[in-house]
Amino acid sequence: MDVDSSELAERLDDVVIALRRLTLDRQGLSLTAAATLTTLRRCGAARLTELAAGEGVSQPSMTALVGRLADAGLVHRRTDPGDGRAVLLTLTPAGAELLDRRREDRAARLAGPLAQLAEDDVRAITAALPALARLAQAPVPERTGGTS
Repeated sequence: MDVDSSELAERLDDVVIALRRLTLDRQGLSLTAAATLTTLRRCGAARLTELAAGEGVSQPSMTALVGRLADAGLVHRRTDPGDGRAVLLTLTPAGAELLDRRREDRAARLAGPLAQLAEDDVRAITAALPALARLAQAPVPERTGGTS
């Protein structure tokens, strides 16, 4: 099957944006805040510098974000036992509960539209999920200029 990868990427981008709109309900969190909490859940304790690099934001921006998350009781800060100058961040039970609630809400917003699709469409989406999951885990290429 001949596939124009640029055209496929554009169509996939359109779908991602539309699905994001369908599932968007920040519940008081920015996308970067939610992604930071998710990283802490998935990877465990992390240094602020690691989180900033992973989310593509400056260290001062991540410091401010982590301060807000800590004040809200969503992350816990402690001194890194291996380096007293560094801070380790972990997800609190309240942070995990918020992530769970957000995921349940997004799933509920998708369930209605999914129920309206034909069985063939649902099967096609189901079959595509493993490939989409691999795509989502692919390394992010470095930007070569311009903005999105």
